[in-house]
Amino acid sequence: MTSIGGIPVSIIILAAVFVLIAIRQIGRVRLQIWHIMLVGAVAALLTGEIGPVDAALSINIDVMFFLLGMFIVGEGLHQSGYLSHISHRIFKRARSVDRLVLLMLFVIGGLSALLMNDTLAIIGTPLALMLAKKHNINPKLMLLTLAIAVTTGSVMSPIGNPQNLLIALNGGLENPFLTFFEYLAVPTIINLFVAFLILRIFFRDEFKGNAVEHSPEPVSDPRLAMLCKISLLIVIVLIALKVALVLIGSEFEMRLTYIALLAAAPIVLLSNKRKNVIRKADWSTLIFFASMFVLMQAVWNCGFFQGTLSGTDVSTVPMIMGLSVGVSQLISNVPFVALFMQMLGSADQIGMMALAAGSTIAGNLFVLGAASNVIIIQNAEKQGSTLTFLDFAKIGIPLTAANILVYWAFLSLF
Repeated sequence: MTSIGGIPVSIIILAAVFVLIAIRQIGRVRLQIWHIMLVGAVAALLTGEIGPVDAALSINIDVMFFLLGMFIVGEGLHQSGYLSHISHRIFKRARSVDRLVLLMLFVIGGLSALLMNDTLAIIGTPLALMLAKKHNINPKLMLLTLAIAVTTGSVMSPIGNPQNLLIALNGGLENPFLTFFEYLAVPTIINLFVAFLILRIFFRDEFKGNAVEHSPEPVSDPRLAMLCKISLLIVIVLIALKVALVLIGSEFEMRLTYIALLAAAPIVLLSNKRKNVIRKADWSTLIFFASMFVLMQAVWNCGFFQGTLSGTDVSTVPMIMGLSVGVSQLISNVPFVALFMQMLGSADQIGMMALAAGSTIAGNLFVLGAASNVIIIQNAEKQGSTLTFLDFAKIGIPLTAANILVYWAFLSLF
């Protein structure tokens, strides 16, 4: 590994990527997030920070196929009109922006605890933009509501996000579902209310608008909609099976990749619009993830963060949560949890729950704190909307500070 002024080159590349994602503009050229991450990965390869073989092996194929499967389901839901149809049934009782935002926080947040946050990010982005357009609401409010809901709601479940699953499998928890619910359900519900209050403060003008009027949305393609129903049923049934297998201690692993690919199968195999659905799937986000895996592996290999944290007492709840939120912005929360669990060793349940909460709510701070944020922004930009780094940070900084206090206070009671 090479360095400049004692700083590993991979860290310099990572810093440059972080800055470019923050500004997203070079002269007259408007950069997309996947462009920046791809350039970062190529730079790591060209400078020898990671070899071609290691780069190829660093790409998590399970994650790539999971995302592809769910992108196909999400696109099918959108093209068939079924997403608009079911959204009316869910949100028709919300007669004001207050109720719409609050309902979205809790419905999407609750579902993300069961269907994994990235899944809800994929399906929820066109929904958020549709609601914004239909009710003349600032799309940034709806996109932020979605991003916060999928991140915060996923905290309270061992299958809510990949890092929680890692903790559930390797954290020495006898009953992960019960443990996560006992320690994290109440503060998560409180934090969803906190998110509503902060959104209401920063978007106060949006909440002063006219009453929200709903109208039924017809399905535009009944055949594709029926296949999407089957896909959603497959997701729900297989997730329930996955939960049951964990509860009974079965050694059979129902991997999320299998769930996503099986869910996409009805659309790919039976729809006469399969080519258009596959073509419009979010391939740019897949490029982002592949590039992110390569760059993060290069950063991991240089040992910078491992060396920085060695010799430090990292076992207290405030330290665990502070490091989780901060370092997850730089090396992503999943590799951070993998590293940090080794440093914690045989930590107790409270320590593991602090790690789960901190590494997850890191996604509420900045765009790069969670993969779901990138999925939402990339999908939104396909439809002409976006969230800038500053859009996210001005809400994320006070929200994350409040999140930390709530989780820390609650965990301190045990």
